[in-house]
Formats: sequence, structure tokens, C-alpha cells
Amino acid sequence: MAVSNMHATAAIGLQTEVEFTLPKGYVDGSGMLHRQGVMRLATAADEILPLRDPRVQQNAAYLTIIVLARVITRLGSLPEIDTRVIEGLFAADLDYLQRLYERINSSEESDTSGNDNSDHGRARAQRGMRSVGEA
Repeated sequence: MAVSNMHATAAIGLQTEVEFTLPKGYVDGSGMLHRQGVMRLATAADEILPLRDPRVQQNAAYLTIIVLARVITRLGSLPEIDTRVIEGLFAADLDYLQRLYERINSSEESDTSGNDNSDHGRARAQRGMRSVGEA
């Protein structure tokens, strides 16, 4: 499930949004499958403000859920993306989105090929974004 498109801000040439296709897809309450989405670049606030959330203070792994809910701007025809939507993702989709987040927010050259490497794993650990099962 490769990144299908990156949008650019014309004035400065900065890529700020990435379209994606989830490997499995989110199934909403009515049974509708949502696979196509858009993730925007994270801001400092996207990574700092969730640290104050009591859910993160009780369970550091919840940081990933809140950050993804902040940066995913569209998923299928859902009117809103919130933590309940992210919590409802299949594990494969959560892992995919964590890797995409690290890839597009890395200070290194963006790799849109769908490949992950150890540098992205280190970046994830530094930000507190951990894959399911990581300590």
C-alpha cells in the first residue's frame, strides 16, 4: 500500500499532505469500509500537546493514537477523525500509519517507496511513537 500522492504548497514547495490507502481499512458502525485517506505533516503542537492528556500519562502508548487522530485529515467519507476511529483500526493499519507518519515527518529525505529502515525506527523511538509490541 504505497503512498499514492504528495501535495505541495506552491509558494514554498513544501510537501504538506500525503494521500494513503490502508492495507485493510476502517469499518465504521454501519459496516462501510474506509481505506483512502490523507495525512498532513505534524506540527510541534501535534507532538507536544498530547503529552498533557491523562490517557497518555496513564499509558504512554496512547500517544500514538492521539497524534494520528490529529494528523489524519480524511479517511474515506468519515465526517471526523478522532481517537475512537484510530482505536478501531486493525493492527496492520495502525502499523502502516505509524510508519507513514515517521516517513513523512522525518528530518531526513522523505522515502515514499513504502520501505522502512532502522533510521525511521530510531526516529519513532525518539518521538515516542512506537509500534505495537515495542517497549
